[in-house]
Amino acid sequence: MQPVEAAEYDVIVIGGGPAGENVADRVVKAGLSAVVVEAERVGGECSYWACIPSKAMLRPGAALEAARAVAGAREAVTGSLDAAAVLARRDSFVSDWDDSGQVQWLKGAGITLARGRGRLVGERRVAVTADDGTETGLTARHAVVLATGTGAALPPLPGLADIGAWTSREATSAHAVPPRLSILGGGVVACEMATAWNALGTQVTMLVRDDVLLSSWEPFVGEAVAEELRSSGVDVRTGVTVQRVGRERPDAPVAAELGDGSTVLSEEFLVAVGRTPSTAELGLETAGLTPGSWLEVDDTCRVTAVEQGWLYAVGDINRRAPLTHMGKYQGRTCAAAIVARAEGRSTPAEPWAAWTATADHGAVPQVLFTHPEAASVGLTLARAESAGLPVRAVDYPIGQVSGAALSADGYQGQARLVVDEERSLVLGCTLVGPGVGELIHAATVAIVGEVPLQRLWHAVPAFPTTSELWLRLLEQYGL
Repeated sequence: MQPVEAAEYDVIVIGGGPAGENVADRVVKAGLSAVVVEAERVGGECSYWACIPSKAMLRPGAALEAARAVAGAREAVTGSLDAAAVLARRDSFVSDWDDSGQVQWLKGAGITLARGRGRLVGERRVAVTADDGTETGLTARHAVVLATGTGAALPPLPGLADIGAWTSREATSAHAVPPRLSILGGGVVACEMATAWNALGTQVTMLVRDDVLLSSWEPFVGEAVAEELRSSGVDVRTGVTVQRVGRERPDAPVAAELGDGSTVLSEEFLVAVGRTPSTAELGLETAGLTPGSWLEVDDTCRVTAVEQGWLYAVGDINRRAPLTHMGKYQGRTCAAAIVARAEGRSTPAEPWAAWTATADHGAVPQVLFTHPEAASVGLTLARAESAGLPVRAVDYPIGQVSGAALSADGYQGQARLVVDEERSLVLGCTLVGPGVGELIHAATVAIVGEVPLQRLWHAVPAFPTTSELWLRLLEQYGL
């Protein structure tokens, strides 16, 4: 670990996850000095308890399903997943929860690391408390950046605090396959963990308050995912409420009492009902902010309520687009803004300059790694219509594309474009089907670049690939 030798830096970043790392890296490359304050592991939630381990757990099941979907290959599949091998592979991707490699990366990038919990103690001043209780004072010449992410939201459910409930952290780091797992929630984390643990042999029950899964997505996504989960053996219960949970003794199963009077038993109980900002212990009150609150920022990620303009917030805690790749994007734009202001530049040189974040308003891509996979970017039809936009939905069954049919026998999938009829632009795209995550970037480019459909028609997809879907969608539109 590179020692904290100086008390003053150009930029102080509290939080060493992907968003914070990107801020520090970019400002150092521009000639400023930076220190990253991290209390847990450099690399953050994504590297050790979220994106990386969850996708490592999901990939073997997806590979097995892909083999079973092709005649000639399916005959070679003679067994189920090796759970121990799957979990060992996951452990390798998180370096057995050892952040030494990430620490070395910081050192190589010229970024100082301060181990401990950072909190604001005044304007551009941060106190860092190490595990042994020693405290170091740091001062920023230009900016303090908060990048502490979020934690799992725990509802006020009677008995929950006493059962040793799983959050997403336990769900992605467990080393034993539970015989039964109940999941409270129907969003992305709930669906992905239901998929992963079901593939490893766990009997999964999903307890979903809404009437559908993935309620913020296009309706056909939740329908397709629910159908596949049920066909693979997951008990998906929608429109249910959990009244209380409890264990008769520490080694007894969790009993979840439902609103209809029935009880669901499981060895583990996963809560996946949302996230809360990790801002309670950051000393926000010293900057006139409310501890534990989300932080509102402008398009340079500067906290709007702090008039002096020295405080920034990137990643999940600003709630603009709580996804790792968007946090990294904000980190890059935030760093560019800090550097520009440090150099006395008040406006970008070009309208599209990198130091203002605009993609997190209406061009946020995301991928759901369930079976089938789902991906989206931009607006859903419902959101576009509620905004009063003149839109039209264009739908197409992906399985009718030659590349998709060749990739999987009986390929089932759905694609939707949301088109601005007046400007002839793509405003949104949603896909569901095997492997669609690798298709969504084309739609992202079309939305961010505001490429007119008449021009997009000249982007010729290769045959026979699933990307020919874009030609089929344009033809469906009438081009």
